[in-house]
Amino acid sequence: MPQNAVVIMRYGPYSSVGLSVEHRTFRLEGMQAVLTEDGHQVILEKVEEWNVVELMVNGEIVFQCNIKDLEFGGDGKLDPICQEARTAVLNAF
Repeated sequence: MPQNAVVIMRYGPYSSVGLSVEHRTFRLEGMQAVLTEDGHQVILEKVEEWNVVELMVNGEIVFQCNIKDLEFGGDGKLDPICQEARTAVLNAF
């Protein structure tokens, strides 16, 4: 995949520390940072499916994970899931 791809990051609501279920982006910051550093444009899109993160490139889902498995905040460089997502986007057609 060439650099400067448009990556649509679809994310659902989740409950954090007993708080109400809402769409939150704190856990997405590392993944966003890793993809942006590679030169991709990341567009956030809310979905209604709970606990999900999906990365879409050219209309195809290339990566999916549970949002609760992502590290809270940070730059994503030490989060193995962010590195898996980065590789999936780089290998997308």
